[in-house]
Amino acid sequence: MHTGGGRLQRFRIADNLSKGGWSWGCVSAIDSSGRTIWIVDGHRDNGKRFVVHAEEKLTAFIELEWAI
Repeated sequence: MHTGGGRLQRFRIADNLSKGGWSWGCVSAIDSSGRTIWIVDGHRDNGKRFVVHAEEKLTAFIELEWAI
């Protein structure tokens, strides 16, 4: 489990995405096994889009940052 440091890191990643011209969103969902998954997407007006999912919110943000 991540503490406040993870929250600050998510905010930093989100801020960097926004400054880089990306719009982004984050949702949670329950998979067929009853586990919570986090889905984060980043997209731009030029049609580029990245969608990632992970079991932890911070991990999803980090994976999106790496993908972009």
